[in-house]
Amino acid sequence: MLITSRPSWSISETEVTPEDVYINRREWLRAAGFAGLGLTSAASCLGGFASTVVAAIGGYPAMRNNAYVLDRDLTPEKEATTYTNFYEFGSSKNIWRDAQKLMTDPWMVTIDGLVETKMQLDASDLIAKIGGLEERLYRHRCVEAWAMAVPWTGVPLANLVKLASPRPEAKYLRMETFLDPKVALGQRQNWYPWPYVEGLTLMEATNELAFLATGIYGKPMPAQNGAPIRLVTPWKYGFKSVKSIRRFTFTDKRPVSFWEQLNGREYGFWANVNPQVPHPRWSQETERLLGSNKNMATQIFNGYSPQVAGLYDGMFPDDERKLFY
Repeated sequence: MLITSRPSWSISETEVTPEDVYINRREWLRAAGFAGLGLTSAASCLGGFASTVVAAIGGYPAMRNNAYVLDRDLTPEKEATTYTNFYEFGSSKNIWRDAQKLMTDPWMVTIDGLVETKMQLDASDLIAKIGGLEERLYRHRCVEAWAMAVPWTGVPLANLVKLASPRPEAKYLRMETFLDPKVALGQRQNWYPWPYVEGLTLMEATNELAFLATGIYGKPMPAQNGAPIRLVTPWKYGFKSVKSIRRFTFTDKRPVSFWEQLNGREYGFWANVNPQVPHPRWSQETERLLGSNKNMATQIFNGYSPQVAGLYDGMFPDDERKLFY
């Protein structure tokens, strides 16, 4: 008799919200007469709140990849899409209304640096080139000690790396968001090092968990959550998951990320979740779940140790703290 063990963070698929409960927003838009308009100023009442109508990248809802399951209930959609950080539009959690000003169709993406062929193409064409969409259930842990569980739609970041065909000397992937202070008023605050920059090693970028998300809750990504394309790295604190990406640059030098430039002592490059390493101003041992305000124990690597711990074996023999900040 074959006996298999399940990861400690997994649950039965019967406990996960069925895929068919999600609204196919593309069909809704078509029925409502918005199909083909791309990004408009129209607002919908999907989920009980207004949101920008965006052109879909691919079809929604996408097929769920059942290899990725959760140890907790999904966060209510309204909580996950209205309680967000997006400093380009301000430091308040309630910036989703202001973020609707972001025009995400068309959205040109540049791939450059140490690659065989540099390219510039629209986000929808990029996703079409690097594979079909899938849905994954991931935990998301903010460095501010709140957390959520989200059904992201997108493609593995490894697919983009393969398309780019980086040269042997490339060791890192640098990602940069948009710069438009006329629309994103937070970018007028010149004490921040705009545009927002993040980075991963190529080993991290090609890990199975690294994900380029274009949708959430079975629909195209809302502007406030990082439309039209954002990074999701569920074993790292949320500030690593750069939103609204404009440029992917392959480089042999480690990028200096946005928050690392501001305060490297509190927000370092690695940003891996570790409950035993406190933020200098608060504990990381527990996390508050959006929607219920229930407190749960924080897990090392946010519960994804089996997939990612090997990336860092022996990397920091003298200073373990660097691994997490």
